[in-house]
Amino acid sequence: MALSVPGYSPSFRKPPETLRLRRKRARSRGAAASPGEQPEPAPRRAALAAGLLLRPFPAAAAAAVGRGGGGPAAARRNPFARLDNRPSATAEPPDGPPRGQQEAQGPFLDSNQENDLLWEEKFPERTTVTELLQTPQGSVSESDIPSSESTELPADWSIKTRLLFTSSQPFTWADHLKAQEEAHGVIQHCRATEVTLPQSIQDPRLSTELRCAFQQSLIYWLQPAFPWLPLFPRIGADRKMSGKISPWSNDETLQHILMSDWSVSFTSLYNLLKTKLCPYFYVCTYQFTILFRAAGLAGNDVITALISPTTRGIREAMKNEGIEFSLPLIKENGHGKKKASGTSQGQGEEQVISDEDEDESFSWLEEMGVQDKIKKPDILSIKLRKEKHEVQMDHRPESVVLVKGMNTLTLLNFLINSKSLIASSGPQAGLPPTLLSPVAFRGATMQMLKARSVNVKTQAVSGYKDQFSLEITGPVMPHSLHSVTMLLRSSQKGSFSAGLYTHEPTAVFNTCLPVNKVLDKETVHEELANCGLHPKTLDQLSQTPILGKSSLRHVEMSDYVYNWRS
Repeated sequence: MALSVPGYSPSFRKPPETLRLRRKRARSRGAAASPGEQPEPAPRRAALAAGLLLRPFPAAAAAAVGRGGGGPAAARRNPFARLDNRPSATAEPPDGPPRGQQEAQGPFLDSNQENDLLWEEKFPERTTVTELLQTPQGSVSESDIPSSESTELPADWSIKTRLLFTSSQPFTWADHLKAQEEAHGVIQHCRATEVTLPQSIQDPRLSTELRCAFQQSLIYWLQPAFPWLPLFPRIGADRKMSGKISPWSNDETLQHILMSDWSVSFTSLYNLLKTKLCPYFYVCTYQFTILFRAAGLAGNDVITALISPTTRGIREAMKNEGIEFSLPLIKENGHGKKKASGTSQGQGEEQVISDEDEDESFSWLEEMGVQDKIKKPDILSIKLRKEKHEVQMDHRPESVVLVKGMNTLTLLNFLINSKSLIASSGPQAGLPPTLLSPVAFRGATMQMLKARSVNVKTQAVSGYKDQFSLEITGPVMPHSLHSVTMLLRSSQKGSFSAGLYTHEPTAVFNTCLPVNKVLDKETVHEELANCGLHPKTLDQLSQTPILGKSSLRHVEMSDYVYNWRS
């Protein structure tokens, strides 16, 4: 009983008493509504009529608990959610999941269903959680080049780290080569023997010619070579090299010997390229990768070198050495063209032009007579502001650098004498860059790509069927990719698919470069006849690249017709 206190209102109730009254009213409503069904509020009826998925009304849930139904108590409704402010929808959107799938998403979506009403009012075009769950990861970044059909694959100048071929025909012919077959394959590679196979081979396991040609297509040349060290890829390889024995890391004499031998090998490769006895080769450093191509390949009539990725420091050092280069993926217009290419003389002219522009930009202050009252930005700030875009593109595909003609010889001398070519610390400290070539050169070591076949059972409609696969790992260069696909065309009867895994920094080597003149196909074949490539491979690599900054990711052959996706 409440005491008589001045200023006390008898009608005032404490919060606990108010809650007890609400529980009592809920129980009384549940008892009264048990014969029939309690009418729901008008906003809730409108939401249900519009097709919205709502939880049971709290009063009904409380009544169920009061009756001792034994079911779990329903979660409280969000008191801040409004049920009458959502736009009416006549049907489910065609792109959305069916109602049964929505209900199967789990309690996460159910517990936030009403909270999403206010969010969707503010952001009606947002991507819902359900759509994200249904979107495959591969569809986030669509390919630059759509799927295409052709009897030949386009030229792909990127280096692959792994090839995975699958087919309904077995790959057992690629396993356990005999000693004689392996020896013939090595001799065929060294002599650049041209092997032509029939369109279809009835029994590949009995085809010695096929097995020797397969061995021939797996050979490449490497310098330096240390069996315990993975020398490709070099970018981001510190984790794989950590803990490995590297006696040269703290021995300057040994580092000098390694670098001297590497310089001889590098010069030998360039001389082979210049005389068109080597079609191309790669220089793989811990910071960037360089592709040298002979004249006649990729539609160019001179030797070209592509460097990717680069930094502003590397480009400035090349300018200081007098190496003329260009940035093919950067629009060269006006002032940007002067920055994209130039020698040390061009750099001085650029500085003069830049100073004149700065004087003209502040001349209006003198006309107003306030030049002394306003502080001008210093030259360093202006320079940093103008070169901001150059720093932003560092380590990106857009930073690829093109060197052409005799400037490639200057680039050769620059790389041999550059101290930044070799890491000064870390697992790769003191280790010269990796040279990769399809032909032999001075100081090189013959290496083999690793190949293994696997047979698995895959589930089909009528049961299980055999699925055969062939995996090739290692630095797969363009000529090896083309040679292997030519062999599989015959051995798998024109039906197979392949997943290609690219070393991403080299994908930009497929950029289409500016061409001065169209080369004659027959002339190119005559000049590069002794470069060590199969005539069909040479024909493919002499074409102008069409893949842009992307590379081949998936290849499928059906009835001797290619379908490829980049």
